Amino acid sequence: MRPSRQRRLSRATPAVVEPYPVRPEAAPFHADGDRVGVLLCHGFTGSPASMRPFAEHLARAGRTVALPRLPGHGTHWRDLAETTWTDWYAAVEQEFNVLRRSCGQVFLVGLSMGGALALRVAARYGADVSGLVLVNPAVNSTDRRLAALPLLRRVTSTVGAIGNDISKPGVDECGYPRTPLRALGSVLELWADVRGQLGRVHQPLLLLRSRTDRVVDPSSARIILAGVASSDVEEVVLEHSYHVATLDHDAPLVFARTEEFIAAHRRPERQEAV
Repeated sequence: MRPSRQRRLSRATPAVVEPYPVRPEAAPFHADGDRVGVLLCHGFTGSPASMRPFAEHLARAGRTVALPRLPGHGTHWRDLAETTWTDWYAAVEQEFNVLRRSCGQVFLVGLSMGGALALRVAARYGADVSGLVLVNPAVNSTDRRLAALPLLRRVTSTVGAIGNDISKPGVDECGYPRTPLRALGSVLELWADVRGQLGRVHQPLLLLRSRTDRVVDPSSARIILAGVASSDVEEVVLEHSYHVATLDHDAPLVFARTEEFIAAHRRPERQEAV
């Protein structure tokens, strides 16, 4: 008989103060299911809206799902300007620890910068992470304009939006119209930290990347695939989506390949004594 599990309804209050209200479409999502937990991490300037259909699909498949809203996201870009990568990572790590206490195993799914956060959790927690699914993950950029970021921050606090890179018409990831440069500088710090820890990532890895991605260039996928210590690695190229593939034409393929990956790496339940 399976022991009863405490429902995952109570969560710690976020440490980051956000003066602006959360947009309804950017609310986090949680669902109780079986003892296979899946933690989904959205990207920089985005919101849980970018992964909500993905999370709901996994919940319908019976998984225990957590899709948190990263601090500073889903409200107003001024909130994001007051946060750093350590705030975002702390929120993801907290959700991971809730899942690993209530589930037999946990898989991590990350989109864009969420992929970097997922990689950092995997590097730190080792065997407690059963596998990684990364969708257009970001850990690097070859954009030379980023080198001018310290100088640019002296003359302006924001630049234009980087979100909603979606081929499918009429779709919105609930991102920000402006990108705070202070927070963008923190993203670069996160990337450097994660790149230095890739050798500690040994879990099975499924990496899905769009052939046409106008936000994250191919260098990130190359660095991840060359740097991780995982022996079980698969790369899937998405032909019909831009950066936010979880909302784009290839979303059904992303969902199906993720289901197959989890099923392939799910450990059999041990029979409990009656």
